[in-house]
Amino acid sequence: MLEQYGWNTALQNEWDVLKKENWVNGRIMTQSRDLSKVRMEQGEWLCSLPGSFNYNPSFEFPAVGDWVAVEQLLGEKRGIIRHVLNRQSLFVRNTAGLETKAQVIAANIDYAFLVMSCNDDFNLRRLERYLIATWDSGAQPVIVLTKSDLITDAKRLELELEIDQIAFGVPLYFVSNETGENIEALSHILQPNLTAALLGSSGVGKSTLVNSLLKDEKMKVNTIREDDSKGKHTTTHRELILLPEGGIIVDTPGMREFQLWNEGDSTGLSESFSDIESLISACKFNDCRHDTEPGCAIKQALSDGTLAQDRYNSYLKLQKELAYVERKENEKMMRQEKEKWKAISKTVKKMYKNN
Repeated sequence: MLEQYGWNTALQNEWDVLKKENWVNGRIMTQSRDLSKVRMEQGEWLCSLPGSFNYNPSFEFPAVGDWVAVEQLLGEKRGIIRHVLNRQSLFVRNTAGLETKAQVIAANIDYAFLVMSCNDDFNLRRLERYLIATWDSGAQPVIVLTKSDLITDAKRLELELEIDQIAFGVPLYFVSNETGENIEALSHILQPNLTAALLGSSGVGKSTLVNSLLKDEKMKVNTIREDDSKGKHTTTHRELILLPEGGIIVDTPGMREFQLWNEGDSTGLSESFSDIESLISACKFNDCRHDTEPGCAIKQALSDGTLAQDRYNSYLKLQKELAYVERKENEKMMRQEKEKWKAISKTVKKMYKNN
């Protein structure tokens, strides 16, 4: 049963060392702040977090797609999540708003289907953000452009050329739920036991795409608004779904904004902007600021048109954003460390005083 949901030898080896009496293993299908639906060999259980999780900094907050160890409540088909197994991949963004905090979108995904529609939703700069996050997650990106039946062949070629400039080598599929274009091609990517997450803005057709892959009207779908050609937001929670031919899909709510997350080991920027970083390495001086220095490969590429100014501007902007997130996270960790040692010092002083 669990093999259908991606259980493999590596997870089994970890589980053999980890498991305890009354513990069972499963994968999170849906998740809210306090409760998760977990798929077990015995069926789908409703599981809660331990009461102490807020006070245990080593406890990983579970997300959809996570494999977890659950302590079964005596005689019941529900339990308490005690441990999150090692993650193969983790798609994370910085939480929306002003706060700097990691938000896990999905765990243990093999592919990130980066979904945009061919109409007004298409945005090259947003796609760059999704690519960076995907490379950092450990998953493989696949670009999916929905509603292809709404555009001309000339527009399709234009989109292909634009994407090729920022995502050379990344698979690109034009998809139509109306004509069925490339639905089977996406199904073939999702071989049995492999998981893909659908990621994109509201109204781009993710839930409709899930229905097409399922060959069933499981997901609620709203129609396109006639006034602006955009879809209506449908999905309100993340959900892991088993496809009839064995693949696994994670449907996610639309993300109106997508801020990057950086824990200091980000390689996504280099992967996504390898063209620019190759130019930087070709500059005459190692400390070139790409301003007035002679022999600057960046300046030359901008001048002769081989590097677009808006792409270079995007690189600089995203570089600053990642550096800011890393700095804020480091400051938070330093504060937490200081508070920890302050508490230890207070405890030690109290012990000496009592003695």
